[in-house]
Amino acid sequence: MDVEEEFELNRSIYEWTVRAISVIGKRLGVEIRFHHKENQVEAGQIFLFNHFARFETFIPQYLIFQETGALCRSVASSELFKSGDAFARFLMQAGAIPHDHPRLLPILAGEILRGRKVIVFPEGGMVKDRRVLDRGGRYRVYSRIAHERRKHHTGAAVLALVVAGFKQAILLLHAAGDSRQLEKWARKLEFTDIDALLAAANRATFIVPSNITFYPIRVSDNILRQGVELFTGGLSKRASEELLIESNILFKKTDMDLRLGESVALAKRWPWWKRKLFCRLIRRFDGLDALFDLKADSRHWDERIVARTIGRQALNVRDAYMREMYAGVTINLSHLASRLILMFVDRGQAEVDCSLFHKTLYLAIKNAQKEASIHLHRSLLDPEKYRALPAGDCLDFEQLITSKAASELVELKDGRLGFLPKLREEHGFDEIRLENLVSVYANEMAPIAAANRALEQALEDAPAIGKRTLARLLFDDEQVSYARSKRFFDKPRYDEINRQETASESGAPYMLLPDGGNPLGVVLVHGFLASPAEMRPLAEKLAAASHPVIAVRLTGHGTSPWDLRERSWRDWLEPVRRGYRIMSAFAERICVVGFSTGGSLALLLAAERPDGLAGVAAVSAPLKFMNRNLIFVPLVHGANKLIRWLSSFEGIMPFRPNESEHPHINYRNVPLHGLYELRRLVEELENRLPDVECPAMVIQATEDRVVDPASAKLIHDRLGSGDKTLRLVISERHGILNENIGGCQEMVIEFVSSLSSPADKNRQ
Repeated sequence: MDVEEEFELNRSIYEWTVRAISVIGKRLGVEIRFHHKENQVEAGQIFLFNHFARFETFIPQYLIFQETGALCRSVASSELFKSGDAFARFLMQAGAIPHDHPRLLPILAGEILRGRKVIVFPEGGMVKDRRVLDRGGRYRVYSRIAHERRKHHTGAAVLALVVAGFKQAILLLHAAGDSRQLEKWARKLEFTDIDALLAAANRATFIVPSNITFYPIRVSDNILRQGVELFTGGLSKRASEELLIESNILFKKTDMDLRLGESVALAKRWPWWKRKLFCRLIRRFDGLDALFDLKADSRHWDERIVARTIGRQALNVRDAYMREMYAGVTINLSHLASRLILMFVDRGQAEVDCSLFHKTLYLAIKNAQKEASIHLHRSLLDPEKYRALPAGDCLDFEQLITSKAASELVELKDGRLGFLPKLREEHGFDEIRLENLVSVYANEMAPIAAANRALEQALEDAPAIGKRTLARLLFDDEQVSYARSKRFFDKPRYDEINRQETASESGAPYMLLPDGGNPLGVVLVHGFLASPAEMRPLAEKLAAASHPVIAVRLTGHGTSPWDLRERSWRDWLEPVRRGYRIMSAFAERICVVGFSTGGSLALLLAAERPDGLAGVAAVSAPLKFMNRNLIFVPLVHGANKLIRWLSSFEGIMPFRPNESEHPHINYRNVPLHGLYELRRLVEELENRLPDVECPAMVIQATEDRVVDPASAKLIHDRLGSGDKTLRLVISERHGILNENIGGCQEMVIEFVSSLSSPADKNRQ
């Protein structure tokens, strides 16, 4: 047999292991994402992974089996097999082979030819410091045995080259009609017949360099490590460190991104005349072992040529897959922040102003988003996770800087970020993850040239960046958020409701910045179930009057009713605040104008009295509703929440139909949760109206079928402003602003104009 009996793979045990990992994985904190091209897993034969944690050595086999049903062989440390106990036997039956097995490569070659896949960790051990580049920029990893940095082993490259050469030689035998040799190799490799051997030979040989990235990495102590140390009477420093890091990855919320890089094809490594030499060899040899024992000084000239070819090409293939493996790092905020810290340190700075650091980090993210070659972690593609950085309010960054891992590396004091001496200290291989996580993150990012360029450009631009340039980037994030939500809620599981939707206008936010604009800008806020398109007619008139305008998109709107179902009224208020901050870069003073629920939100923002607020206009804003059934919404919402908690059923009434005046703009279905949040918003507004002290105008239709017209006087009377106006429009329509009933848009424009100072008007 080509495979020793003790290493015979047991399919039942293999499948049991896959099921066990699947069950256990659902109960762990680690969330696995597998990134690859279509058919790449199916086509690949030798999969290479970087190595940071012990448990990760079980994950690729599981993912490949889930994806293709193929069984995998893996190369594992020989230490795991020395005891010969039940665990060692389990590893062997589950596909593992010790790295120092004398027939390792011939066994793996036979398995590849029989359709199995091979998993190798070519670094030869865990690279705890993530440092893979030496000071000269060459790829090197630390060898615990040699106590020095070296290139990857070439075993995977040799394996792939021999397999590729063997396949091409088999095809040459077939072309020559040499059935005797084909029968020999079919029998030797345990194929059922020659056709099966030829089918294997016709499969292209690919090495698939792959990268595993964990985020975040935590070093805080945990109960598992403490428990193990208590029951074992103490752990070695190395074992304690590994248990701490890996248990935090497994049991705390951690993202594990496995990314397959560009596959390395092997067929072209063998020119036609060398294929013929390879064919000569397999006519002479009786097994795969001889192909791996070729010597460059053999007495046979053909063996010398093939051996030297394998030796030279192995180095080239190894270098190719090393580059590709490390190019697959999934870049996250901690990578960029850590590298930025070290860039300031390299400049000789002991500290930096926090606002400059935050701004630089934000610019680096925006630069990185433009680089197609950078694989960004999903948190850097979601503005909700990072857009508050310029304001110094980003949870992911705060968690890094205030974590135990950073406590002795940096310090926050009086608005400045200080860099402590420990950042510059050298640490042992088994200590660096605990002592200097900033260096670990920075090392992992080092091979990504485009990410380093993004940081360097940000570092150069940040000190002098204008507020309008920054505002445009922040507005870009608003558009990115819209596109991201639109994609997410366009999935098949949302189809039943989405197919009923009638809105045809774009739900994207927009900004109109006329040349020589009036220093008084306007923030427009649309209503419940609508989108910024609702405010477009007014926006264009205001822009024509030289006012810079931004129309914000309330979170959950303009995409899918399912999106709105996930949001609270506080979520709706946030984009209004952001829109105000963006507009403040283009205008000295700002008026906030809102329709319906947007009017309520405009008043809430005005109650916060932001700098530069000139006035607020609320059109058809609700305090009371004409539909008295809304009183039962909290009851139905509570029942829905209970049913969702008890089962996977969506609730007794998750959505209800909405007969809109503007079906081309509004949702056709309204989530009950949204109505519940609307009631909560109204309750909040009623309490905050006395805090509105700026000039205010309230406009209301006399026979509004949606909002009780009495709301207008209630709002007007409770406003704390000494300069307030109530205007009534004779109409039974709710959407009086969009339809410009009774000159409603001109009323708003007149109000906005009245807020402009004479100097403002002279500058137009």
